[in-house]
Amino acid sequence: MKESMTNRIKQEQAHKTQELQNQLSQCTNALESSEELLEFASRTMDIKEPEEFTKAARQIKDRVTMAAAFRLSLKPKVSDNMTYLMVDFSQERQMIQGLKFLPVPKAPEIDPADCIVADNCVTVSWRMPEEDNKIDHYVLEYRKTNYDGLPRVKDERCWETVDDIKGTEHILSGLKFDSKYMNFRVRACNKAVAGEYSDPVTLETKALIFGLDNTSSHLNLKVEDSYVEWDPMGGDSTIESGQHYWEVKAQKDCKSYSVGITYKTIGKFDQLGKTNTSWCLHVNNWLQATFAAKHNNKAKALEVAVPDKIGVYCDFDGGQLSFYNSETKQLLHSFKTKFTQPVVPAFMAWCGGITLYTGLQVPSAVRTLQKAENGLSGSSSSLTSNAQ
Repeated sequence: MKESMTNRIKQEQAHKTQELQNQLSQCTNALESSEELLEFASRTMDIKEPEEFTKAARQIKDRVTMAAAFRLSLKPKVSDNMTYLMVDFSQERQMIQGLKFLPVPKAPEIDPADCIVADNCVTVSWRMPEEDNKIDHYVLEYRKTNYDGLPRVKDERCWETVDDIKGTEHILSGLKFDSKYMNFRVRACNKAVAGEYSDPVTLETKALIFGLDNTSSHLNLKVEDSYVEWDPMGGDSTIESGQHYWEVKAQKDCKSYSVGITYKTIGKFDQLGKTNTSWCLHVNNWLQATFAAKHNNKAKALEVAVPDKIGVYCDFDGGQLSFYNSETKQLLHSFKTKFTQPVVPAFMAWCGGITLYTGLQVPSAVRTLQKAENGLSGSSSSLTSNAQ
């Protein structure tokens, strides 16, 4: 095939070269004839005899009429097109014209009313403005903010991405709500291209956020933002209303610790549960393991196993303080009182440390238990009081 095409090209080249050479030769001959005719006409102008001049003029007329220069075309007889090498793309053109391209998906719409924020999970739901059966998957992005709306430029945080979502709903679980709000946006993708993002929506993520206040501790206390070793310690955020929840986990080698709430008036050397302004659960692992609820220097032994992590629920307006097994949501103990001052989360540890888990919403199971028990289950009349 290659040799045949090469021979064909050489033959075509030889033929066209010969044609052009012939045409060039004809033009050269015509040019020479024209030059001779011009020279003859120039000499005729010098003839004095009328009869001779008339005869010469007639000769010039005949020669001009028969001159080859007036019958030649200056356009080349051949072109440089190789017509036999042209490819027929008609079939391919027809195939291309028959292609149906996927359109860019439209931006989905997120309806905040269909979204759910509960148990430190966010369920985000969206819909397409019109049905599109070419959608392959969705991409959900979210970020935290402390502003009701889009984050300010100076406070802008990076979007986190969840890819390859097949449905029009996604649940983000295990979140730590350490900001007041979260922004969400989503876009649709087909197999060819991704569409525009939806308009961002902002959802409120209420939860109690606090750290440890090292100014409220003993000088020998080792304090980090959510970790404490030795002696009483208060949180850095007060509770003045609403329902709140946080969790506490002790180190395995911790000999003794307490967890609860107190008024900010407690002294650095006061023990939790020894005053009428503090309520706590106390775990003692020294010689004989004990687990008790304490308030106003009174204690009630609890006949339940000490959980690995204790959940603390405080309903300030309802005067309720309850403790739960954070894994099973078993109610460990409840205090019923009337808070007359703002309270702070309080902790105490000896020979070991405890870790705090904040940014948590009140679990749905705890809310259900509170309604079912009406705040009475696990309470002791000897520990129920009005703190002044």
